[in-house]
Amino acid sequence: MDQIEFFDIPSPCKRVCETDKQGYCITCYRSRDERFKWLTLSDSQKQDVLRLCKQRAARRRYLLSQQQRQPQLNPITSQFDLNF
Repeated sequence: MDQIEFFDIPSPCKRVCETDKQGYCITCYRSRDERFKWLTLSDSQKQDVLRLCKQRAARRRYLLSQQQRQPQLNPITSQFDLNF
């Protein structure tokens, strides 16, 4: 049996609407379509969007941690032989 929802599901919006290269908001992780249609979605659909947002946030954190672990190469010394 499903739990009855008594309250509206609040929007995850943080009032900073900037998108990344994939088109997801960098603060709430919703797509443009998900942001525009939020008020017309059912509670079940909103829960699905929030689940996807959590997955996107976790993926972004993982990718950022992987980037920080990679050694930073000096482009001058790694690409050119400075000995004449």
